Amino acid sequence: MAQRRKTKRAEQETLVDIVEVKEQASDFFERNQKPVFGILGAIALIIGGYFAYKYLYKTPKEREATEQIFQAELQFERDSFELALLNPGGGYSGFLDIIENYKGTDVANLANYYAGICYLHLGKFDAAISYLKDFSAVGEITPIMKHGALGDAYSEMGKFDDAIGEYKKAAQAGGNDFLTPYYLKKLGLLYEKQGDYAAAVKTFKQLKEEYSQSQDGYNIEKFIQRAEAAAN
Repeated sequence: MAQRRKTKRAEQETLVDIVEVKEQASDFFERNQKPVFGILGAIALIIGGYFAYKYLYKTPKEREATEQIFQAELQFERDSFELALLNPGGGYSGFLDIIENYKGTDVANLANYYAGICYLHLGKFDAAISYLKDFSAVGEITPIMKHGALGDAYSEMGKFDDAIGEYKKAAQAGGNDFLTPYYLKKLGLLYEKQGDYAAAVKTFKQLKEEYSQSQDGYNIEKFIQRAEAAAN
């Protein structure tokens, strides 16, 4: 009998707790009805805005930008860098207009890289660095390309410490069998130019150990020997 009373008391206490929680929740909602609806509305607006942006704005803009960049890419492949930047012909946009008119698209991001390379070839290194820095590189290849091109721009400007930093980033960004040894070799050569022969030897040996079968690795032994001789 005592057990039944205890059980019944526990059930009553539990029921009271549930009722109190419900009443508290109801009271909270009544007292904060406007803020709650405001938060829910804001969340719905953000979610709706995201999907509207993606499907009603970004996707069409992405498609349009893809169509526009085609002619500029053709001029780029022909080494017509001024035309690719400004006026590729046929009524199509150059890389600079694509960057300006299609902000937020993947194509505009890619146009930053193209513009950086164009300015690099045209000898306008400050502009090249600016656009390359604006390029958001993802994946295994494009980070190598970005940092390698930045290294080239800094090297052309005589900013060798900055160039070394970028070549190191390019060499560390991924393990591509063509690009990684290419920038490792550039890094080693720049160390030599700076008189840091120990770092040059280390870099050339890394190239030999990891990429001996690459185009830049097959004759790297002579570079190692040269740097070692200079270091002694």
